[in-house]
Amino acid sequence: MRYLHLLPPLLILIAPPCQAARPMITDDARLTDAGACQVETWAHLHNRQREWWALPACNPGGNLELTLGGALAWTDGRSDSGATVAQLKTLFRPLETNGYGIGLAVGHATQPGSSHTGNPYFYVPASFSFLDDRLVIHTNLGYTRERENRENRLTWGIGSEWQMRSDTWLIAESYGQDKGRPFVQFGLRHWIVPGHVQIDTTYGNQLGHFGTQRWFSVGLRLISPRLF
Repeated sequence: MRYLHLLPPLLILIAPPCQAARPMITDDARLTDAGACQVETWAHLHNRQREWWALPACNPGGNLELTLGGALAWTDGRSDSGATVAQLKTLFRPLETNGYGIGLAVGHATQPGSSHTGNPYFYVPASFSFLDDRLVIHTNLGYTRERENRENRLTWGIGSEWQMRSDTWLIAESYGQDKGRPFVQFGLRHWIVPGHVQIDTTYGNQLGHFGTQRWFSVGLRLISPRLF
């Protein structure tokens, strides 16, 4: 995610994802486990548009996560142009319990329904742990180049994860650019198989446009054991 017109709201910051753990757009200072891979996949419902996303990511060396994926899109029931995301992410300081972490992500993304060549971006994710990881706050600050409009944009995000029980988390966040109204999102994330299979659902909207910019998403995250 979150993120430009990159999917209101999903690619304003990129993420996931690529990504805080789904469904957050604001990224975290964490990586896929060393030597492991994951796939985040979700359905995104936004007004007349329907999107299906899949973002595989692997961390073969321990401190460099590679993500390459995209989306299929439909508008008014008709197939539309899809999207692609390619990203590299590393950490300068891993997130520790009751401590903080910081990293860097760089990438390139196109948006569903667009024919232009896409936008390069980078951002710095920083995360802060409280209450023995029961509360984690994430912040992002970044930059993207909108090639279609030939404009530069600063991007930002702030989000929180609150552990409601051992397998369920409540998430809430806000994110946007240096111009325009911010987006907000909240939802739930639940582990079916701890550490390996997770489901989530969210509701989001843009401040000041609650009737026209709302969206829903339902996602599934699969994490492999160590492969490398």
